[in-house]
Amino acid sequence: MRIDTSFDVRIDAAGKDPDTYSPTLRQYHRHLWSKPLSCGRHFHLSDTVQGVYLHHHSELGEFFLASDSVIPTFTRWKSLKHIIELFPEEENEAFRAIGYTIGGMMIFPGNKIDGKLTINGSRGFNRNIADRFDLTLECIRRHYLAQGSPLADTLSRYHEFFALFDDFNGYVDHFLLHDLVSEDFSTINYFMPFDNFNTPSVPKDVTAYAKYRQLYT
Repeated sequence: MRIDTSFDVRIDAAGKDPDTYSPTLRQYHRHLWSKPLSCGRHFHLSDTVQGVYLHHHSELGEFFLASDSVIPTFTRWKSLKHIIELFPEEENEAFRAIGYTIGGMMIFPGNKIDGKLTINGSRGFNRNIADRFDLTLECIRRHYLAQGSPLADTLSRYHEFFALFDDFNGYVDHFLLHDLVSEDFSTINYFMPFDNFNTPSVPKDVTAYAKYRQLYT
């Protein structure tokens, strides 16, 4: 299957949420992430289960996966309007378009456990993360090391999913995230200055936001 990395998945979502309604995005996810794990067993994803985005069921376990955008543009944030409006709208839209390509999408377990937030929900509502994938990835790295993070409780609820990949290196390898980590997998390539989740998760001025956007273009 040919993957068009420039395809805007909003195009075939009929004006609805592409994470749910774009058939192209779903097929891209299924094709990219259905492959052997480090243990040698195949992690096959099916899109034929009614009401489930992507599904895996084997001796490895049963997993319900959902798509999520991982490039927050902040262009719709009212609190950042004073910064966003300093950029031409065509540039803002071009930035949003990048976030709606396959390179701006990821899959996570989509089923709620004990009625609590999913990973997608937690990373969006937690202001220490602000939907940023670099910070999410740092939480995942710490999960494999049994270290605390703003998403520690949420990630622990999905420990069986993360166990599929053995360790952080295996997770990065499976989801092709090498550009986001150092060569030895020990640190994250952050999109903004980072100090143990004590630094702001969103840009505070136009200079910080311009640097943040530049990383994607």
